[in-house]
Amino acid sequence: MLRFVHRLVCAVLLVLAAPAIAGAHELGKVQVHATFLKDGTYQVELVLDEEHLTPQDVGGPAGATRYGAIAGLPAEVDQRFGRLFRSLVDGAVVGFDGETVRPKVDFLPPDPEAPPGRMTVRLSGPIPGGARTFTWSESAVTGSYPLIPQSEGDESSAWQWLDGGATSQPVPLSAAVIPPTRGEIVRQYLQLGFTHILPKGLDHILFVLGLFLLSRRLKPLLLQVTSFTVAHTVTLALSIYGVISLPASIVEPLIALSIVFVAVENVFTAELRPSRVALVFAFGLLHGLGFAGVLSELGLPRAEFLPALISFNVGVEAGQLAVISLALLAVGLFRQRSWYRQAIVVPASLMIAAVGLYWSVQRMFF
Repeated sequence: MLRFVHRLVCAVLLVLAAPAIAGAHELGKVQVHATFLKDGTYQVELVLDEEHLTPQDVGGPAGATRYGAIAGLPAEVDQRFGRLFRSLVDGAVVGFDGETVRPKVDFLPPDPEAPPGRMTVRLSGPIPGGARTFTWSESAVTGSYPLIPQSEGDESSAWQWLDGGATSQPVPLSAAVIPPTRGEIVRQYLQLGFTHILPKGLDHILFVLGLFLLSRRLKPLLLQVTSFTVAHTVTLALSIYGVISLPASIVEPLIALSIVFVAVENVFTAELRPSRVALVFAFGLLHGLGFAGVLSELGLPRAEFLPALISFNVGVEAGQLAVISLALLAVGLFRQRSWYRQAIVVPASLMIAAVGLYWSVQRMFF
């Protein structure tokens, strides 16, 4: 509704401005609305009204433009105006900080609140990380036409009237819509992954400590941690990409029960068994679904999805290694003592199991 009101205001202003504009230039048949969104994407909409088109504008079909096919273009509209749309798309140049980008092109379904005969072609895509300005040009338009830029959450817009083929003045982007650079994203998600373990991930901390307590030697411990890492990396990626999904009401109690199992096994098993590595791998698959839930809440930037995902996972691993390092600093000198198991491993494992059991009940019934 707000967009319709904005378009209506623009149309009224166009009508009021038309006599003055026509005195110097032929008023163009297209309006260009450039919208910059807080999710780091842009939308450039070319709006045409059928009543303003001439017989020379009729003719189709569009075929492929230099940016690819126009998605969603109805066959009837394509036969009548496809050639016009192709020329508009081929003549469009979208730029950020002086560098051109390649947009995705769509034909939008008619807005039921818009006047009959109004047609809109949208060019869209991610705003490059750290970009500060936007530029636009359209070589297929004759006469003058308005460029109406607007940032999400900012009702103000500084119009520009452009002649066909002319490049707009750089439009400053609002700080709210400028996406971070790749380096900033990597740093941000490394930190998010690390802090999800230390200090926020107490359940994951207790699971890693459970692995630490049973292994007096470093190599078996690293084997378990590596198995856990590989497993949760797999399910984290598959879950984020939508391949697998389980509700938190199932995942969270199971994560708590995995802590209980590992801790109880520490009490009854003095040495690491080969089956333990396979079991840790299975639990890692489960914990990966828990990490995915966190990432779903945080969100991942569309333009830098994979770097953010990898950085988060690396941050998680750094957090786990930090937990092991702190544990080594605390009790590492005593790990080879004869009393280490009875004085440290068994009591600590029982406490971990008790906490895990409490969480299991809490997460299942409360």
